[in-house]
Amino acid sequence: QVQLVESGGGLVQAGGSLRLSCTASGIIFSINAMGWYRQAPGKLRELVASITSGGTTNYTDSVKGRFTISRANAKNTVYLQMNSLKPEDTAVYYCNAHGVLAGYPFTSWGQGTQVTVSS
Repeated sequence: QVQLVESGGGLVQAGGSLRLSCTASGIIFSINAMGWYRQAPGKLRELVASITSGGTTNYTDSVKGRFTISRANAKNTVYLQMNSLKPEDTAVYYCNAHGVLAGYPFTSWGQGTQVTVSS
């Protein structure tokens, strides 16, 4: 169906920036939206930002004004630009894609990339 490969995580000091990338392969025309989720130790996975095939974006309140999601390359690569990072942004970040293929909905996940923000 759709495979996702992420890159760009790492260690950064508070106030710094990182950019995550997620490249989709496979039946990419079936994708309706892509997004980034994160999961910190002991916490549930949460949506950070998403972008639809039409370009509509959505952000969780805690990252508004600091993170920007964007799309490039005929919709098969999504970026998450993260500025003014805070220690509470530390988590494993997962790329997500969902859509419909042959009438059936699907969801695909990347392997996750660690983001660590030191204080």
